[in-house]
Amino acid sequence: MCSTGHHTKASGGTDYLIRPMRTEDYPSVYRLWMGIKGFGIRSIDDSREGVERFIKRNPDTSIVAELDGEIIGSILCGHDGRRGCFYHVCVREDMRTRGIGRAMAVAAMKALQAEKINKVCLIAFTENEVGNQFWKSVGWTFRKDLNYYDFVLNEENITRFNET
Repeated sequence: MCSTGHHTKASGGTDYLIRPMRTEDYPSVYRLWMGIKGFGIRSIDDSREGVERFIKRNPDTSIVAELDGEIIGSILCGHDGRRGCFYHVCVREDMRTRGIGRAMAVAAMKALQAEKINKVCLIAFTENEVGNQFWKSVGWTFRKDLNYYDFVLNEENITRFNET
């Protein structure tokens, strides 16, 4: 994918832009996140500084979808040199089922492949029925053979879920 992105037609004919996320996109991406019911925002990791740090470390792999200058979808995507990971994959609720999520995922995966990354993972909350159905429908494998563990290093990095 080129650094400026590419225009794509959503089902229904709407023309939108898929492009790499830039640090200047943070206010629009944050607004998108805050508009999605049940979306979990971490107080430190998802702050402007946290997202800028992430994009600086992964300058070409995070993706946004833009329609008429407004961010309507986003994926934070990065890698550790071995495996890629998607975080905060979302499409504005009124723009779903038009192929935008799939187009963003493909763009992020192509960006990972360009950096010689051969596998990508993501975590979806078990109660996120829409997200879980989406990932299964586009060919991702649900893993039953492993357990996911994490350890909190900073108790101040609180996750809050949107009520909207």
